[in-house]
Amino acid sequence: MEPTRIGVLISGGGTNLQAIIDNIKNGNINGRIELIISNKKDAYGLIRGKKANIDTLYLDRKQFNSEEEYNLELIKKFKEKNVDLVVLAGYLRVLSKDFIEAFRGRIINIHPSLIPSFCGKGFYGEKVHKAVLDYGVKITGATVHFVDEGTDTGPIILQEAVEVEDTDTLETLKEKVLRVEHKILVQAVKLYCQNRLSIEGRKVIIK
Repeated sequence: MEPTRIGVLISGGGTNLQAIIDNIKNGNINGRIELIISNKKDAYGLIRGKKANIDTLYLDRKQFNSEEEYNLELIKKFKEKNVDLVVLAGYLRVLSKDFIEAFRGRIINIHPSLIPSFCGKGFYGEKVHKAVLDYGVKITGATVHFVDEGTDTGPIILQEAVEVEDTDTLETLKEKVLRVEHKILVQAVKLYCQNRLSIEGRKVIIK
């Protein structure tokens, strides 16, 4: 089977990106990252990409008149590379309807909680973990899902729970959840590249 052509969107350090790079390199994922795009110039994920000899691009939102224009440029760049799958690996912007339409059923996101808890507008990065600790829940985790027009509302592919201990801080909880993120994101991308995922209504069936 031909490797799946992957495009990755990032905004930060890119540890989830690194997990995908490593698992492609060791043969666990039958895919190839064609392009990494960041909306932040200083995102360390861009350096990770360059170290792995992957094409990288910083796209400045300020250079575009609107969110729509910016997203049309993202679509164009990924289409030029014939990208089959788009992975949001810590991308902190909301995608436009045009983008979702262009890659419908082919966009995967990782979120640092058990959706539908602690998700949606305003819940991203450390804000999620802070909300988890403030609320006092005993279990959190990570979710990989397909992306639709809503925020964190697309069909769920994989989830894994993480226990919240009384002694957990923002930092320790973040680390625990991140380890699970790396694991299930890699797993989801692998399944996609094996053509083993199908969407039926709100459910993702793993073949």
